[in-house]
Amino acid sequence: MTNPDLEGPFSSFWDDLLFEAEASAEPLARAFFQLYSTLATQNGDCLDLAYAPAHREGRGGYQIDGYALDAGRGDLYLAISDFRSDRQLETLKAAQIDALFERVRRFCELAVQPVFVNALEETSPTFEAAWIVYSHRSAIRRIRVIALSNARLSTRRKPEMTGEVLGVPFVCNILDFARYVDISAAHGGAEPIEINVTELNGAPLPCLPAHDIGGDHASYLVAVPGRLLADIYGLYGARLLEQNVRTFLQAKTKVNAGIIKTLETAPEMFFAYNNGLTATASGITTSKLPDGTLGIAEIENLQIVNGGQTTASILYASDQRKADLAGVFVQMKLSVVNPQRLEEMVPKISRFANTQNKVSEADFFASHPVHLVLEQISRRQTAPAKPGSLSGSKWFYERARGQYRDRLAYGTPAERRRFELEFPRDQFIDKTELAKVEVTFDCRPHIVSRHGQKCFLEFAETIGKGWTASEATFNELWFCRAVAKAITFNWTDKMVGTSAWYKEDRGYKVQIVTYTIAWLVHHLQSQGLELDLDLIWQRQELPEEIGAVMRELAPQVAGTLKDAPAQVRNIDSYCKLQACWAAVSAAKYRFISSIEGFVIDRTEAERARKQAIAAKKIDTDIDFDRVIVAMLEDTEPYLIFARAKRLLTPKSDSALRRLARGDIRLAGTERNALKYMLEKMQQAGFEFPAAAKSALVEREVQ
Repeated sequence: MTNPDLEGPFSSFWDDLLFEAEASAEPLARAFFQLYSTLATQNGDCLDLAYAPAHREGRGGYQIDGYALDAGRGDLYLAISDFRSDRQLETLKAAQIDALFERVRRFCELAVQPVFVNALEETSPTFEAAWIVYSHRSAIRRIRVIALSNARLSTRRKPEMTGEVLGVPFVCNILDFARYVDISAAHGGAEPIEINVTELNGAPLPCLPAHDIGGDHASYLVAVPGRLLADIYGLYGARLLEQNVRTFLQAKTKVNAGIIKTLETAPEMFFAYNNGLTATASGITTSKLPDGTLGIAEIENLQIVNGGQTTASILYASDQRKADLAGVFVQMKLSVVNPQRLEEMVPKISRFANTQNKVSEADFFASHPVHLVLEQISRRQTAPAKPGSLSGSKWFYERARGQYRDRLAYGTPAERRRFELEFPRDQFIDKTELAKVEVTFDCRPHIVSRHGQKCFLEFAETIGKGWTASEATFNELWFCRAVAKAITFNWTDKMVGTSAWYKEDRGYKVQIVTYTIAWLVHHLQSQGLELDLDLIWQRQELPEEIGAVMRELAPQVAGTLKDAPAQVRNIDSYCKLQACWAAVSAAKYRFISSIEGFVIDRTEAERARKQAIAAKKIDTDIDFDRVIVAMLEDTEPYLIFARAKRLLTPKSDSALRRLARGDIRLAGTERNALKYMLEKMQQAGFEFPAAAKSALVEREVQ
């Protein structure tokens, strides 16, 4: 053990790894890849990686374990696993790192050779990964490699370009155990990126201060050379982007044709034509330039919150179009925020900076209030006792990454044991897991097959619309049914993983699971039925009768997925298409097991849902009445703030005037306008008087 500070986290990591392997019924190496690749994706090191272990030992050996391709930008992501089975933390040495990257290099060189590709079995993971490289060779402009290791680097290394492979930059990055711990501890925030501007640019960047001395933040205006911006993005990729912008950019946006045209035809006008960037940092180092003006030498924790498309397009123009960036400059507004307020301020700056472009409210779903509602429900909603248990437990909804781990890490041993009894490890669900099960039951398995980021964004759009239509939809019944869906998904996932037919031909487990469940849901819907989710919640396990049907269906669905049309060379890509779902949903699978008694009429389920919404609305209205009564003390502060922030509408103004007269008999339109105004005031930072604040707090925690 090289670092005593990592002993506790390393022990916890092994607990997580063993649990992941058991829950998914996968080998330790596969579970390791899942843990590390998920964290790497969340951190922006890579896109969602498809697991495709391609190994050959001996002379000329090669290895990769996962891949992802961003064809629009020409980025090929390759991952290589360095999983150590020793329960003592080992050191990852420089020679070992070089050997890992060399194995990836050899794979890339082989994967473009027809003789190598044609000799592979087309159903093998090696062919799957090699075909991506072979078939997209002309589109690849940068290869980004990430080594995943549960050993600890002796010296931290930044991402670096180590020459070229296949004639394109070969950028190498390492996620060792120490960095794994740091990212996990960031709780969904960004892992700090430290930019040595002087080193990359050859000199500090001239800047113009745009703030008064003192305060929580400072602002600077900077003209960033296009070449410098491309180099920084080339090294760090999506890690440079604030999380919500990253999710949007990776999932939806391609490069901007107008930006490309300007860079090619009028690079000297780019500064004038482009809106520029908005960025944040937790600190900067400045120095005096030869002419006496101020320059930025280093930037700590740089995050682009607006202008991600501009940044990506500049790199694309340089890589794909060979555009000359010598005369290109990009204006940047840089806000340096107190590190203690970074987590609070960066999402706000990002949201306001993106109000006039395509980044929608759904793209900010990571911080949507529905998460707070679900978190609150999960902390108070006790599940029925499982068979053989004397008392019920709860399902832990993780709103922010690391919440569950933190609760296990702190407190006395007795407190930790009590917490695990109340919230068992197998009753944990986070945002991406929730998205996966909800989209599956919405009969969109092709979306789930696009993996975490894209599935999450589709889910966000659906839930965002539902929240706007009726916040009361997200009540205890909705949460309990979501948990029942998770129970169904998790059971099916483990069943597939332990099946003999799957062990003989591993691969595409998530796709098999989501398509199997979606087919059954679709089949029942065609008969006006659905699974009795309330019954599954009550039992806290999947009834054996439903499980028997899943056992019959899963291998049939797997057969359809793997028996793809002749022109399909990559099953993972095929599963992401609507055409794949069309083929599966139209299939006539047979099952002899009966689930009578475990399905209900859809109208009955909808009736219960509407009753739950009505009950929630009554509770909400009662809570809001208490807020209105608290406002009677003095309406003037509300009026002044709302006017200053331009939040006042004729209806909310009328409501405030009624309250000022002591009249609480508000019309429905006035009531709704007042409620909307107060929500916007709260978001804008209004300091509510004590009485109203107390009522609001009580309303939030109910």
